[in-house]
Amino acid sequence: MAKQLDVIGWREWVSLPDLGIEWTKAKVDTGARSSSLHAAAFFYFTADDGSPWVRFTVHPWQRSKEGARIASAPLLEHRSVRSSSGVSDTRPVIRTIATLGEITAEIDLTLTARDTMGFRMLLGREAVRGRCLVNPGQSFLTGKPPATVTAANRAKRT
Repeated sequence: MAKQLDVIGWREWVSLPDLGIEWTKAKVDTGARSSSLHAAAFFYFTADDGSPWVRFTVHPWQRSKEGARIASAPLLEHRSVRSSSGVSDTRPVIRTIATLGEITAEIDLTLTARDTMGFRMLLGREAVRGRCLVNPGQSFLTGKPPATVTAANRAKRT
């Protein structure tokens, strides 16, 4: 019998607990292979065990610099990514836990400046493959944060 997959909408609220991000709005984009997160101020360093790490600043609210979080994660690799406009750039890649409602998965995230984009996070097809189906006519099927969070997101737009 085939596994019943959860259904998600074209945009969802995502939690990235390992990065200290309780809520950020993500666009689900099955046309994009990789997932990406808006990040800035990269600082590369070596952990005590010799492994490469990256520290960065995340601005989880759309169109706002408020609510910034400083996060660190092991650097998985640098990956060349081609944007929808056809321009390629090399981005740092981390692996972290993402939660959408009841769905929790380890995903790869490229870190890049997305401040001109409508969403601070893009959830690509590698993150959703085999885990869920996407209904492009629906939004927030996995739930929403408390009203205080969504109100704060709207109020903090700059």
